[in-house]
Amino acid sequence: MVSLKVQARLASKVLKCGRGRVWLDPNETMDISAANSRRQIEKLVKDGFIIRRPKNSVSRFRWRHVQEAKRKGRHSGYGKRKGTAEARMPSKELWVRRI
Repeated sequence: MVSLKVQARLASKVLKCGRGRVWLDPNETMDISAANSRRQIEKLVKDGFIIRRPKNSVSRFRWRHVQEAKRKGRHSGYGKRKGTAEARMPSKELWVRRI
């Protein structure tokens, strides 16, 4: 296996992204290993042998799951409360509602 560290570093500079987002085609390792300049790396990018991977998006699954539970009244025990009872639901507001 040929080391492609230099090519990956150059590719990350050319593609303006981090090393983790650079994908080097495993079937074209010999062609990629021959590239030792930015111009050659740019050509490999154009040919599709080197690709910038898409950014990882942040999943909303966990958030939706917790919100669903909160709608059912979970996650609201003493340990989750920051403000005083008065701050969370003012007695004045309760009084106004009663009137």
